[in-house]
Amino acid sequence: MKVVLENKGIKTDTYYIPPFVLYEGEIIVLYLHNGEHLYDTEVFLRDIFCGKTKHENVTLYRKMTFVEYFKRSYFRDTFFPLTVKRYLKKNTNLKSPLSRKIFEEKWIKPETKLEKIPGTPRKLLTLYATLSKTKDIVFDLGALDDEGYEYSFKIVEGIVKDGGSAILLHCFDNMQGYASKIVALEWNVGHAPEDN
Repeated sequence: MKVVLENKGIKTDTYYIPPFVLYEGEIIVLYLHNGEHLYDTEVFLRDIFCGKTKHENVTLYRKMTFVEYFKRSYFRDTFFPLTVKRYLKKNTNLKSPLSRKIFEEKWIKPETKLEKIPGTPRKLLTLYATLSKTKDIVFDLGALDDEGYEYSFKIVEGIVKDGGSAILLHCFDNMQGYASKIVALEWNVGHAPEDN
């Protein structure tokens, strides 16, 4: 198996991310705990894992891409609502079969307005769009319920096992039943949320 990313340990003043190796064909769940630290921690780590910020203990053997959130322009959408077709045209590799995978959700059509699509299918749309262009991703599953986590995780798992890789930045400890490789953030002494 080819190594995609090697982390020898990331230490900050507040926490420590233990060492791990991400291999082609697997997903690592990085359990970050929930709390006010979450957003900054996620941004810090995704910038390192995607090569935007260099870290002496992290080696990237392949470029990784963060699955961006769907950003909506309320002004533009009021007068010219974004449809699935226009989103795909702008954000996917249209030659990839993944650019059409969202239509497996029978109720989603090319002319469906994105503002009408709920959390899990909207997340799948951004996942498919990113995976149509790259096979190595960093993603999160924010704002999804347990069923949405499981479904989205299994979709990504099925796609990356065929030569891709993924790191899931997750804030709940509910992935034990789904993921085979979970690495948990470790708090430095005196910095765990309950100690503050």
